[in-house]
Amino acid sequence: MMEQKKIIEPEKVACEVCLKEIPLSEATSVKATDYIVYYCGLECYDQWRKQKEPSAPAGKD
Repeated sequence: MMEQKKIIEPEKVACEVCLKEIPLSEATSVKATDYIVYYCGLECYDQWRKQKEPSAPAGKD
């Protein structure tokens, strides 16, 4: 009798922006201040980075 090999599902993580589940081996990661965040691609990473940038202070008149 042949042994059946068990198929092991790859570990998945959620994209920080769109929450799409992606294999950890294919995720792009960035070390934030106290944690690591994962992205499915550069578009989501750029979107996250733009959200985290401090907005310029309003000028006084």
